Amino acid sequence: MRYLDGQQPSQDLTYDDVFLVPGRSDVASRFDVDLTVADPSGATVPVIAANMTAVAGRRMAETLARRGALTVLPQDVAPDAVAEIVAWIKQRHIVWDTPLTLGPGDAVAEALSLLPKRAHGAVVVVDDAGRPLGTVDEAACTDVDRFTRLADVLNPVTVVLPIDTPPRDVFEALGGRGVALGVDSEGRLAGILTALGALRAAIYQPTLDGQGRLRTAAAIGINGDVAVKAKALLDAGVDVLVVDTAHGHQRKMLDALQAVRKVVDDAGSAVPIVAGNVVTAQGVRDLAAAGADIVKVGVGPGAMCTTRMMTGVGRPQFSAVLECAAAGREVGVSAWADGGVRHPRDVALAIAAGASAVMIGSWLAGTYESPGDLMRDEAGRPYKESFGMASKRAVSARTRGDGAFDRARKALFEEGISASRQLLDPQRPGVEDVLDSICAGVRSACTYVGARTLPELHEKAVVGVQTTAGFIEGTPHGL
Repeated sequence: MRYLDGQQPSQDLTYDDVFLVPGRSDVASRFDVDLTVADPSGATVPVIAANMTAVAGRRMAETLARRGALTVLPQDVAPDAVAEIVAWIKQRHIVWDTPLTLGPGDAVAEALSLLPKRAHGAVVVVDDAGRPLGTVDEAACTDVDRFTRLADVLNPVTVVLPIDTPPRDVFEALGGRGVALGVDSEGRLAGILTALGALRAAIYQPTLDGQGRLRTAAAIGINGDVAVKAKALLDAGVDVLVVDTAHGHQRKMLDALQAVRKVVDDAGSAVPIVAGNVVTAQGVRDLAAAGADIVKVGVGPGAMCTTRMMTGVGRPQFSAVLECAAAGREVGVSAWADGGVRHPRDVALAIAAGASAVMIGSWLAGTYESPGDLMRDEAGRPYKESFGMASKRAVSARTRGDGAFDRARKALFEEGISASRQLLDPQRPGVEDVLDSICAGVRSACTYVGARTLPELHEKAVVGVQTTAGFIEGTPHGL
């Protein structure tokens, strides 16, 4: 990457401060762009769901891995629970989505509670042997008593296909609409796929481990017996370990990282280690020396983070990524840009600055697949709650095993928002919808720059500096 006209800005910049300059391009189509991530994570698109309790759970991990991204399970989840989640994810189909199922004798109320859990918008009614009898959607439950049995409102199954049916054939069988049910050789329900899901399956490459199963990551804090936690996560089959703390350039992090590195090396494992967060070249070098394969970059840019307002500490994210990614290349490690993205352009700019992938938190919290319950505000708009991982809410959950005095003392020090409503975008209510938008933006950015890969985007990018008015000019303002 280079700055337009060779000008080196004298101040640090964030994503709103910069823009990509279009250049001569021989890339004729967005589909000529390969979004595979150039780091050991195995992701085939540059999106990582952050290890936030309000973002990263089993549904998020399954769905994003199926589309080539990666989810980091939070450090607050107990290792045995992580093991159960990872085992569940490894059993998921790499093309067909996991169906929501109920029996014919179950009530409409139960279906209504399940429907918001998945973007495909259907509950499958199955018999005692697991064979599909029909589907129930929100329309079938409208103006119906909540205690009505599903047998009385279900829609008869119209498209049932073998689970190994190619996505293109599924799309054609659906005629571009509705859902298909995938069954095994015994006729038992094994998956569900929408027409849009079939289309996506032909575009995205899933993030898979060496055995062809979906991949996931998990985070470890720097307190307690880090080595024991790391071994437990390795034994659980986690594909990427993330050693995480808000201030990653400290002695305690370096000691924890060295302990995790030893566990991984002693196990003869190829699992990559991610560590952070830092915002300086020296921070990258120190984490790399302690055993990191990937370094997380970002202090204070997250939507739920109050660190900069509380402490004055942090750094504008574009400059932080630019410096840290350059330092990482010198010592053989990659950089994940962690936080501060609000638009697809920000993801493209982070990669232009040298990041191999971008971690996203609150942007994904307001989707069907995030762990929270779907609620509605006073105007009836659907939303989910999000909160920062250094907020009082998160700290209280993390220290529930401590004594009352210690918990009260730790609660005095919070650097995050404890409750925020994340409205579901009616145009993009599912995480796959958000991912489509991000990947479309990054692909298009590559065509403007003339890049066929993400490393080429960084290599060829020319970045200019703009005023606030320049940024506003680029926003939709035609209404």
